[in-house]
Amino acid sequence: MQAILVYMTAGSEEEARNLADALITDRLAACVNILPGMQSCYRWKGEIERAVEVVLIAKTKAALLPEVVARVKEIHSYEVPCVVSLPITNGNPDFLDWIMAETR
Repeated sequence: MQAILVYMTAGSEEEARNLADALITDRLAACVNILPGMQSCYRWKGEIERAVEVVLIAKTKAALLPEVVARVKEIHSYEVPCVVSLPITNGNPDFLDWIMAETR
């Protein structure tokens, strides 16, 4: 089983907590880090936008990514939420085993 990090953003700390709680409750992630205060600059619908956002980093199984994306889209306030993944290629074997044990 491949472990991954899932990078997401939210518009507020409250929304980030709600997303994290949903992913943990549904056993779609073993852990979600919430990092407030990130500043974003991006193009949206032809305009340059700036916003303060909250970063979420979830640890989960690659096989669960489609369900993570679906769950985030279901409850996120953004029309097109950022949900991208990166493979975990190495690390503490005990921690990686814990991710596998805590997710479905």
